Amino acid sequence: MQSSKLPLRIWGYAIYLEMTSLKGVSSMKLHRDLGIKQDTAWHLQHRIRTAFIQEISNEFAGPVEVDESYFGGLEKNKHASKKANLGRGPVAKTAVVGMKDRDSNNVAARVVTSTDKSTLQGFVREHVEDSTKVYADDARAYIGLENHESVKHSVSEYVNGQAHTNGVESFWAVLKRAYHGVYHHMSPKHLQRYVDQFAGKHNLRGLDTIQQMNHVIAAMVGKRLMYKDLVGK
Repeated sequence: MQSSKLPLRIWGYAIYLEMTSLKGVSSMKLHRDLGIKQDTAWHLQHRIRTAFIQEISNEFAGPVEVDESYFGGLEKNKHASKKANLGRGPVAKTAVVGMKDRDSNNVAARVVTSTDKSTLQGFVREHVEDSTKVYADDARAYIGLENHESVKHSVSEYVNGQAHTNGVESFWAVLKRAYHGVYHHMSPKHLQRYVDQFAGKHNLRGLDTIQQMNHVIAAMVGKRLMYKDLVGK
């Protein structure tokens, strides 16, 4: 809130609306509800998202579920000049890898430029110890990961004993409902901010609304985000 010209009540309302909306709030809704400009509302939202910036730590005791998802518009819906024409699947989309701890139910997620072995296994090792049980699908990138067990999505196997990724996939479901139903677009440039937002909200779900709002306000201290930094190249 540093150097903000907005009244505290606007900040309070905006944080309240965000924390009580499962799928988030669009800047157009804040613009209408709070009587502020749409670009001001958009900037306000991104400043609130700084409260959810994820810090890397070996915090998941496990067992954990790991999975990747892809975000971006469908190629068939794009103008001809913007189509990648690279075939089917996650074409021209941005990859996000996520992890959910079955014990705490907490989530961590990160936008990645590659889903290769070093990237995905590196993400896992940053958050868990070698002894932590890891469940994933049968992607080759996870082969060789310590204490790892997979479920074979490639042959339509989704549960094998304790091996499944249903928990982390439920997180993707919420984020994608927000993408399609509220925001309609999350640019690759800002996608990590949205990922942080929804992971952070998920991890605070056990608190009541006032406690969540207090957490957000405290976590924003010292995190200044200028509008020019958001829109700059």
